[in-house]
Amino acid sequence: MRPAAEPAPGSSADLAPDADPVQVARTIALRRLTAAPRSRAELRADLVARGVTPELADQVVERFTEVGLLDDAEYARMWVESRHRVRGSARSVLRQELRHKGIDDDVVGVALAQIDGDDERVRARALVDRKLISLSSAEPERVARRLAGMLIRRGYPAGLAHDVVREALAELSDVT
Repeated sequence: MRPAAEPAPGSSADLAPDADPVQVARTIALRRLTAAPRSRAELRADLVARGVTPELADQVVERFTEVGLLDDAEYARMWVESRHRVRGSARSVLRQELRHKGIDDDVVGVALAQIDGDDERVRARALVDRKLISLSSAEPERVARRLAGMLIRRGYPAGLAHDVVREALAELSDVT
């Protein structure tokens, strides 16, 4: 017969009274970071929600930051790049999302600096062009309202939204 294997850290055996709380916290943190990148504040909240004391959660987050497993600046940079490219979110929405994730305002500012006004305009136009295909049969005023509303909901300034929509509709009417 083989001897019983040691239970894996983070398993139900960690619920036992003699489980090492530091090892449990580290295992939870590693599993959370393996599932998806997280900000320092998100990881700390995850740990506390899973029964880790706030003091121990702070220690684990600090240690993970020291060894490079947590980096709010890199997280914010990747978040901004991804959300702007994939979803077309504007800077104002991205700023709000990062603040909600507990990212420091200075770090948010640096991450958002990678998107300038021209980038936003180009992305807004791409969103309008893609949506315009499905709305082309509707009356122009209705199309303009829907397209501008879509951009404004994604955080684009109203002036930019209306300019981009007006420009796209003008080009469409020139073609037809």
